[in-house]
Amino acid sequence: MNAKSAISKEIFAPHDERMLGAVQVKRRTKKKIPFLATGGQGEYLTYICLSVTNKKPPQASITKVKQFEGSTSFVRRTQWMLEQLRQVNGIDPNRDSPEFDLLFENAFDQWVASTASEKCTFFQVLHHTCQRYLTDKKPEFINCQSKIMGGNSILHSAADSVTSAVQKASQALNERGERLGRAEEKTEELKNSAQQFAETAHKVRFWWGK
Repeated sequence: MNAKSAISKEIFAPHDERMLGAVQVKRRTKKKIPFLATGGQGEYLTYICLSVTNKKPPQASITKVKQFEGSTSFVRRTQWMLEQLRQVNGIDPNRDSPEFDLLFENAFDQWVASTASEKCTFFQVLHHTCQRYLTDKKPEFINCQSKIMGGNSILHSAADSVTSAVQKASQALNERGERLGRAEEKTEELKNSAQQFAETAHKVRFWWGK
C-alpha cells in the first residue's frame, strides 16, 4: 500500500471522510521556531490532503498530515475547511513548476511539491472540488497553467472518456439490435418462402398424381 492509500485508510476513513487528493510537500522557507522551543520529533514527511465528508451536506477540507521518521503511521495536524481557503498561487503559469502557495483566512504556507506533475494533479482536483462544493467565496487561483483551469484537466478528460465509452457501447447495442431485427425479419421471410414453396410442391405432386 502506498503512502496516499495508507493516509486515506488511516486518517480519513475512520472519520467517514473520503480523500480526494494529496500532494507530498516541503516548505520553501524555513518556519520560525520559538526561542523557548526544545526537543523536536526528528525528520518527517508532510502531505497536504483534500477530503470530503460522506454525510450530507458534504464538507470539504484541507488537512496537513505528517509521517515522522521511523514510524509507519500518520498524524493529522492542521485542518482547514475549504471555505477558509482564499488563494491558490501556482507561482509560474508558463512552465511546470513544483512550487505553490496556499493562503487561508489565518495562515499562509509556501510549499514545494515532490514533483511538478503531482502538484498539477492536486491543483486540478482542488479546483474541481472548489467548483463543486463551494457556492460562494471560491478561492482565487492565480499564476496557474491553463491546463489546470480549463477543459484539459484529468477530471474532464476522464469524464469525456467515460461518456464516449458509454455512447459507443449504446451505439453498438443499437446497431446489434438493428442487425438482430433485420435477421429476424429475414428469417421470417425465408420461413414464409419455404412454407409457400412446400405448399406449391405439394399441389404440383397432387396434380401430377391424378
